[in-house]
Amino acid sequence: MALLGTNLFFAINLSAVKHLTGLHLAAPFGLNIIRVGVCVILFWGMYLFKPGRIKIARQDIKQFLLCALTGIAINQMLFLKGLSMTYSIHAALLMLTTPILIVFIAAWVLQERLSMIKVTGLGLGIGGALILILGRDNNGQSNNVLFGDLLIIINAVSYTFYFILVKPLMQKYKPMMIIRWIFTFGFVMILPFGWVEFTSIQWAGFGSLEDGCLFLIVFTGTFLAYLFNLYGIKVLGASAAGFYMYTQPFFAALIAMIFLREELSFNKIIAAALIFTGVYLSNKLVKDV
Repeated sequence: MALLGTNLFFAINLSAVKHLTGLHLAAPFGLNIIRVGVCVILFWGMYLFKPGRIKIARQDIKQFLLCALTGIAINQMLFLKGLSMTYSIHAALLMLTTPILIVFIAAWVLQERLSMIKVTGLGLGIGGALILILGRDNNGQSNNVLFGDLLIIINAVSYTFYFILVKPLMQKYKPMMIIRWIFTFGFVMILPFGWVEFTSIQWAGFGSLEDGCLFLIVFTGTFLAYLFNLYGIKVLGASAAGFYMYTQPFFAALIAMIFLREELSFNKIIAAALIFTGVYLSNKLVKDV
């Protein structure tokens, strides 16, 4: 239930961000200041109720900073910026390329041998992504969809490096401590880039719907999603958590079609099929390699 909730929260988050940025009430980087900043307060607030280890070993500081750079600064800034320019359905499907990228970047870094099945999976995933990026289904609701899609892809690459970089830390520190510090360092990194947009947020234009969207983005789509994901990984393991990621595009497409009037075109269905198959093949024999 926690993992299902995580992906539902992420899916709702996509449409909520599109609503606020589409009305030009908040720009992506300014919205990210609120998103990360509030979560930093909440994560440290949790520490007050359940204190634990807080000190980072000197030799690990660089690793924490790299995780904050790839997992928060680059990842979340480019994700919100890209999402503001493309479709929610595109963003959800393109983020599914992350498991494929993890397999291949890990193989590159760790010098592992790649099987033909995994290479085929990569090819299918790339093919699906290209169909989304190059498809002509822009009905005027998103500006510069191509550039937005490319930012989502770069975000997925950055998030992939984060997964690889954070793995050694997970063996030395508790997950909550890691997230607390990564969000803290990440907030400091994004502050210079988002401050002007944060001060330009049109608070006067916010109604009950917009307030609700902001709550969904910050509290459920970020804070609870991270906590629920941690709990799900702890109980069921990372492989099971990865499986639940497949539900996110379904939730995202349904929500976007209902609330944002996005269309589920033939191109998107074909792209989804290729990406899903690519993810399956790329991760099918991970334990055997």
